[in-house]
Amino acid sequence: MSAKNSKKNYIPNGYYHIYNRGVEKRIIFIDEQDYSVFLSYLKTYLLPKNTSEIQKQLSEAKDYMERARLIRKLRLNNFYEDIRLLAYCLMPNHFHFLIKQASLDGIDRFMNSLNTRYVMYFNKKYERVGPLYQGVYKAVVVESDAQLLHLSSYIHRNLLKLRSSYSKGEALLTAINSQSSSFPEYLRLRNSKWVSTTEISSFFSKKIKALSYEKFVIGYQQPDPLIINYCIDLNKKGEAF
Repeated sequence: MSAKNSKKNYIPNGYYHIYNRGVEKRIIFIDEQDYSVFLSYLKTYLLPKNTSEIQKQLSEAKDYMERARLIRKLRLNNFYEDIRLLAYCLMPNHFHFLIKQASLDGIDRFMNSLNTRYVMYFNKKYERVGPLYQGVYKAVVVESDAQLLHLSSYIHRNLLKLRSSYSKGEALLTAINSQSSSFPEYLRLRNSKWVSTTEISSFFSKKIKALSYEKFVIGYQQPDPLIINYCIDLNKKGEAF
């Protein structure tokens, strides 16, 4: 992967494509537990933390292990007011996020915390040491509604590309049922409160199939390269990472 988008241009209330992959293109999600753990971290960081309730439980806890757990929970970073996750896709050796940040440094703090925590989990589980990712995460600002919509489709279509050996119907079914993509949230098949679908869904019809977000993604037509290529990395063959 090139160094493109390694230098970040952060602005408050900006939309960003965030992505990274494993060092030497190695697998970073080996089994379903890895996906689940990564997503549990996202959920914990992006849902509001009820500090008063945790403190109440802590005051009532008598077991040492329970108190230690609650103290860790109380100290854990939370980015509910800083980060809004619009779309995600976790692939075996890389991931994509579409994020809106409220503060100037929200994404940087969020990604540093998420990546550090996941690498600690991964290295412990698989008895390894050293970096897991190929350098720092990449970030590129989204500059128009067209980029926002096409980037969301690009992210959600990653699973369809992964299942290219399947029939079209099998690939679609896999993408719809997968925990590693936010596409089911947009189809209203799953309701994860830490995924915000409002901004993108507002451009589409919920009643007319031909004008739905599902149709936009499944029947995707490649836009002018200037709209989408700015937001992603391309390899030497011109293929998207």
